Amino acid sequence: MDSVRHLIVGAGVSGLATAAALTDPDYLVLEADREIGGYCKTIVRDGFVWDYSGHFFHFKRPEIEQWLRDRMPGQRIRTVDKKSFIAYGGRWLDFPFQKNIHQLPQDEFIECLHDLYFARAPGQPPAKEGNFKEMLYARFGRGIAEKFLIPYNEKLYATDLATLDRDAMGRFFPHADLTDIVRNMKVADNASYNATFTYPEGGAIEYVRALASAVDPAKIVLGERLVGIDLRARVARTDRREIRFDKLVSSAPFDKLARMTGLAHDPSVFTWNKVLVFNLGFDKKGPKNVHWVYYPNRARSFYRLGFYDNIFDTDRLSLYVELGYPKDAVVDDAVIAAAKARVLEDLRAEGVIDTHALVADHHVVMDPAYVHITQGSLAEHARLSRILRANGVFSIGRYGGWTYCSIEDNIVEARALAADFAV
Repeated sequence: MDSVRHLIVGAGVSGLATAAALTDPDYLVLEADREIGGYCKTIVRDGFVWDYSGHFFHFKRPEIEQWLRDRMPGQRIRTVDKKSFIAYGGRWLDFPFQKNIHQLPQDEFIECLHDLYFARAPGQPPAKEGNFKEMLYARFGRGIAEKFLIPYNEKLYATDLATLDRDAMGRFFPHADLTDIVRNMKVADNASYNATFTYPEGGAIEYVRALASAVDPAKIVLGERLVGIDLRARVARTDRREIRFDKLVSSAPFDKLARMTGLAHDPSVFTWNKVLVFNLGFDKKGPKNVHWVYYPNRARSFYRLGFYDNIFDTDRLSLYVELGYPKDAVVDDAVIAAAKARVLEDLRAEGVIDTHALVADHHVVMDPAYVHITQGSLAEHARLSRILRANGVFSIGRYGGWTYCSIEDNIVEARALAADFAV
């Protein structure tokens, strides 16, 4: 039987960042796919550079960004002030919606401002915030909630927001109070956690390659899938062999990890949605000075567009288009073909394209895409994680942690875990 002190499952950002941070050279990285990167893969086709989905990198820690940049020699990297808009009522409003209601038609602006004020009027008892939907109503009022926050997030999560925890998006949700909103009417301040982003000309895979450059390539095994874990014996079973470990670090979806360990648990608390991503390349330029557009309109198939061509100012429209589906939805070839035709119709209806000809395209189904953070998932994840850690198994990353986080957060978490191992 093979043996290793640190067995790392997954060669995406979390797994590679863990391996790169380990001081102990006795490690092995297993990846079921034939390539490293996880969801940070990049496709180059007919002169277009696309990712599996929109990975605009946002860094709060300059030292991490610099560490990555230092490992991308010769790569042109652009830092961009993100320009985000909301398509609403035939116009584009500045993002976030709740801080720019003054850009609405007068009657809708008055409605939103009225509902916002009386949602938290002085002397009024606080409204219930038991779930994500109730939080939106309680903090922003009916107008803002129903015009944007609820329809957009229901399209993104492909679920009833009342099933989600009130803090399902954590620090990534753009909160604003009445003072912020009124001040923004005169002095615009639409800053958010991702107001600026960096992006390499070679796509998101360049960040993955930067992480991999600090990992011994002989210790990355591709095309080998973990299928089971004996916690008591600390033995991992793959589709090829058995490997004894001291510590196992997994970035696999937590529900799958729980099944592989055989631990008794409630699988029903772990829900998520799928996202169908279309990468589309056209023969000529489209809208300029825009990177993201959000679509709360339920009549449109997509919830968000991202504009690759406006990062490096290329001369042909290059988009990623995101459509949300429930986790049990069938997204087969027939569904994808129909969705692509519908997307092109919707892009024309929204004025994003007119006489443009589609010259290249790619699609991928991300499953899971966004995990659903609920009271049940939080409790079961915490309970199972305690048992796993006691047996040398550590589950990290967006899917391993069953959380909403950034790619930088994954690197920080991986480094912290590696530091704990060194103590």
